[in-house]
Amino acid sequence: MEKIQHTNVQVRELKLHVAEIGSGPKVVLFFHGFPEIWYTWRHQMVAVANKGYRAIAFDHRGYGLSEQPAEPEKATLLDLVDDAVALLDSLGIDKAFIVGKDFGALSAYRVGVLHPERVSAIITLGTPFIQPGPSVVQNHPLPEGFYISRWQEQGRAEADFGRFDVKTVIRNIYILFSKSEIPIAAADQEIMDLIDPATPLPPWFSEEDLSVYASLYEKSGFCFALQVPYRKLKVDRSLIDPKVSAPSLLIVGEKDYSLKMPGVNNYIRTGAMKHLVPDLDVKFIEEGTHFMHEQFPEQVNQLIIAFLGKHGA
Repeated sequence: MEKIQHTNVQVRELKLHVAEIGSGPKVVLFFHGFPEIWYTWRHQMVAVANKGYRAIAFDHRGYGLSEQPAEPEKATLLDLVDDAVALLDSLGIDKAFIVGKDFGALSAYRVGVLHPERVSAIITLGTPFIQPGPSVVQNHPLPEGFYISRWQEQGRAEADFGRFDVKTVIRNIYILFSKSEIPIAAADQEIMDLIDPATPLPPWFSEEDLSVYASLYEKSGFCFALQVPYRKLKVDRSLIDPKVSAPSLLIVGEKDYSLKMPGVNNYIRTGAMKHLVPDLDVKFIEEGTHFMHEQFPEQVNQLIIAFLGKHGA
């Protein structure tokens, strides 16, 4: 990790924290999810750099070491799309491979829809591209204690998280999201109560890793993360003809709880996603969880590098 370089880059009205390694004309731009940060891509950045690519990961606005927007309540997922394109402009990059996970995948697909000329190919982990608007994936069948519903409720997650230090919140979410069941709290519980304090971290996630995440979220807090994506998931859905023309790879962990979201598993396995992403390949990792890129970095790296090589001409 010592070879990864860090800078602050002016992007639109904010300075974003940017990590990069490697050089050359072929660029791989990584988008993180929550509760992640640029560091979540550490294994993939080194792997693609060793294959001759320039690997760039950044903290989204409002996350980690990137600056906070003046009015976070007005931000949407489309701000993250605009940031990514502006970052490429600031770095003098015409085109890049985009890799995204979790809500970072939603942003990656949107870059592909709105700025196809800037995208060589798209790789996403766990999250399929859903038709903006009335979705094929419906959350309303899930109970009231569904974690996204709870986090969309103004002030509730803030109060829940506020009972603990930042490191404990990150620890709890990592443990929770590493399971194969959708996080759902009972009526008399909050989401943080779902984790027994004695539960160990997943074996592939060290105390050192946790400390890195905590140090970055101690700087930014969770305010913006709760706004974008969770409280803005129903916004930004006015895209016209939202097709992704770029070659795309979706890597799915068979043990990722998100596969149990209503409609998701069927949507992926039946090929319905190809209506929106015609040039799509899907690969499954049998024991992969929501964090398969950290859990099984070599397997994920092999899939990414093979796909980059196939579309890197």
